[in-house]
Amino acid sequence: QVRLVESGGGLVQPGGSLRLSCAASGRIFNIYTMGWYRQAPGKQRELVAVVSTGGSTNYADSVKGRFTISRDNAKKTVYLQMNSLEVEDTAVYYCNVRTEAGPTWGQGTQVTVSS
Repeated sequence: QVRLVESGGGLVQPGGSLRLSCAASGRIFNIYTMGWYRQAPGKQRELVAVVSTGGSTNYADSVKGRFTISRDNAKKTVYLQMNSLEVEDTAVYYCNVRTEAGPTWGQGTQVTVSS
């Protein structure tokens, strides 16, 4: 069973930065894509960023140039560096990791951008 532990959320002022981490553990042989999604109140969950095994990345248009996704395969961890945060980035952020067992979701971490 794959387990994901997220950390790094919190309250930040507009223009500030946060770094999210998501560490995978358990019976894992291969990790494929690793990504971050978010869900704001009253809205559907949406893709924020994803990184492939080879390091290719894909971002939502709304975060391009502000967020950076990266992964450390040795640590089985995916990161999301979020800069120039905006009020509209407020949401619960979930990591998603695909292994040979299929996709697994993290428990979510709250990011609140407010003055």
